[in-house]
Amino acid sequence: MTETTYKPVVVWSKPEAERAGTPLLVLFHGYLSNEQDLMGLVPGLPAESTVAAVRAPVALGPGYTWFPLMHEADFSLEKVTKAAADLWSWLDSVKDRHSSVSLLGFSMGMAVATALLRHRPAEIAAVVGLSGFAVPAGGDAFFDDEAVKAARPPLFWGQDQADPVISADKVEFTHAWANEHVDLTKVLYAGIGHGVSAQELAHVKEFLTYKVLNA
Repeated sequence: MTETTYKPVVVWSKPEAERAGTPLLVLFHGYLSNEQDLMGLVPGLPAESTVAAVRAPVALGPGYTWFPLMHEADFSLEKVTKAAADLWSWLDSVKDRHSSVSLLGFSMGMAVATALLRHRPAEIAAVVGLSGFAVPAGGDAFFDDEAVKAARPPLFWGQDQADPVISADKVEFTHAWANEHVDLTKVLYAGIGHGVSAQELAHVKEFLTYKVLNA
């Protein structure tokens, strides 16, 4: 039996003929959502980038999930790393057509984006996390946090301190991990709850323009 490359459901902002040589920005949606959810952000992102929004692999309720919620009995780090490893398999099939690869994750999608970064940090130009979190590595060798710390890749993290979804322990861990390992740009937004504001999206565009496009 031959191993086949993982092929997730992906929606693209540009037709294939217009993607070559452009910076790739991959979007990861949140829990119970789908690949269309974050495409509404595209008009507010750098026009030079090709945006690819990926569907999580596990169908659940009205949408999809990357892995079980962390407080659920069937959660495991193995399920997190399996999702990330599969995504790297897909990224390896597309990344060479692009000038760089950056990642943007909303909510649970930020956990996915940071897991990808923590596996092969040298290959990721920048990460954006919106109303999300990173997962504790628990000693799993998949997470090469020492390599992340050495590289100090740029990470933008936008959050409302009153976010009703992301628990305080997740925020506390993520803040501690980010301060130690990445070049962190952390911005607090009052009144956005578990969402994304126009002001935040403008900050994300500025961050990507400066860190990825060097403009």
